[in-house]
Amino acid sequence: MSKKQDDDLDYETTGHQWDGIKEYNKPLPKWWLWTFYITIVWGIGYTIAYPAWPGIKAATPGLLGYSTRAEVAADIARVEEANAAINEQLASAELTQIAATPELQTYAQNAGAAVFRSWCVQCHGSGAAGSSQEGWAAGYPNLLDDDWLWGGDIEAIHTTISYGIRNEEYGDARYSEMPAFGRDELLEDEQIDQVVNYVMSLSGEPQDGSMVEAGAQVYADNCAACHGEAAEGDRTQGAPNLADAIWLYGGDFDTIRETVYYSRYGVMPGWQNRLSEAEIRAVSAYVHSLGGGEAPAE
Repeated sequence: MSKKQDDDLDYETTGHQWDGIKEYNKPLPKWWLWTFYITIVWGIGYTIAYPAWPGIKAATPGLLGYSTRAEVAADIARVEEANAAINEQLASAELTQIAATPELQTYAQNAGAAVFRSWCVQCHGSGAAGSSQEGWAAGYPNLLDDDWLWGGDIEAIHTTISYGIRNEEYGDARYSEMPAFGRDELLEDEQIDQVVNYVMSLSGEPQDGSMVEAGAQVYADNCAACHGEAAEGDRTQGAPNLADAIWLYGGDFDTIRETVYYSRYGVMPGWQNRLSEAEIRAVSAYVHSLGGGEAPAE
């Protein structure tokens, strides 16, 4: 490319013109070029000294052997060491005595809230209101009210968190299974409509009042064994109270009918192999304190 001095200016041009517009040959300032070269050298040195280049299994380790994972692990180890004594005390204390020990209760509340935010909010929500939260998926229990499928004292909550519900990982998991009365042809469609209207009448208005009386008989023959004659549920079986207008999946006619027809089979993971005993006790105490926790069973 030819270069020539412009007649009017001191800048050298490349000799190119487009519609009378001249292209100047103006090199970058020396300081900028040297800064650019230094950053190149720095970048090469950094990728040699620190983990940088991705591989199939891991990034290159770097000559300095630095690891952010190791740094985080060291921080966690320091915190665990600092809390070792109170965690041991929490893990060995009687569950019913945690609330009576101010130091343990304060620690359990803070630690339990952290555990809940890490592992429980995905299903129960950040406010622990479960399905009752606007826009939240159905089937996740509200932990703020006093409606408990398996019991709301701290020992019952601890068992539920430890082993979960209807999972195959633990033999001690909570387990119950509602029959699918329609899918398995245990009841006729008309009988299902009747019992759904009866159940709705226990806490509100049925869709068809003329079916309530017949539905009461269907209920007595097929549902009372688990939910009780007064439909107030049975915690030993995880059978919900049908008379309190609190619904896990919804209380409208179509949703209740779907429940009766197909049944429900919600699963909760057990945390015994995922969390330490101190963490399980801490989150048990935290959940128990949210508003629906009950006094120990006599």
